[in-house]
Amino acid sequence: MNTHTIAPRIFGIFFLISFLSYGIGSGLVESVVNVPNFLSTISNNQSTIIVGILLMTIIHTIVNIGLAVIMHPILKTFNSSISYGYLSATITSTVIVAIGGLFLLLLLPLSDAYVRLVASDASNLNTIGFLLKKAGFYSYQIGMAIWGVGGVLLCSLLYKSKLVPRLITICGFIGYIIFIAGTILELFGFNVGVIMSIPAALFEISLSIWLIVKGFNISQLIALD
Repeated sequence: MNTHTIAPRIFGIFFLISFLSYGIGSGLVESVVNVPNFLSTISNNQSTIIVGILLMTIIHTIVNIGLAVIMHPILKTFNSSISYGYLSATITSTVIVAIGGLFLLLLLPLSDAYVRLVASDASNLNTIGFLLKKAGFYSYQIGMAIWGVGGVLLCSLLYKSKLVPRLITICGFIGYIIFIAGTILELFGFNVGVIMSIPAALFEISLSIWLIVKGFNISQLIALD
């Protein structure tokens, strides 16, 4: 019982850390690379890039995979196959997103090479820089699409188990379906991903706070034992 009551609170804390670490990290990186002639300015903002990448890759990866691992022993009691599916989707999406962060980290040596060249010799480096940014973008969208699938699996388990109020779970279902659609539309060039991620983000924040404050439904935890 003690494990079952501690695990959801750790899950909620990790969920919030995951959300914040990637959000803050990507914000730091984008503040440097989403400006005109960004290769010429990166060398003066290396610390910002590195801190952002560390948040997006190391911190985000540890807590993201950790939260799924922590919940797996409880969730597999209700449906082992779906629980393993959620765990697999979480690990896969997190690794893909981390790879996208590494693509962006390569902008640092590229920027160093850029500042050593005169403008007429740097056009190829601008192209490489653009491709690295796109690689990071595509990695994020694909990783988040898989994350959304994992979210749907998580919601199906929470709905079946009644570990949290079903209204929260239903909101999660709807939020993740909208979120997945947003990531796919982004791949086709429609800039709607941020707006369409809001419902899923609200669900994740709400679920995290609920689990930290309330934990799981005690009667369902007793049934596990």
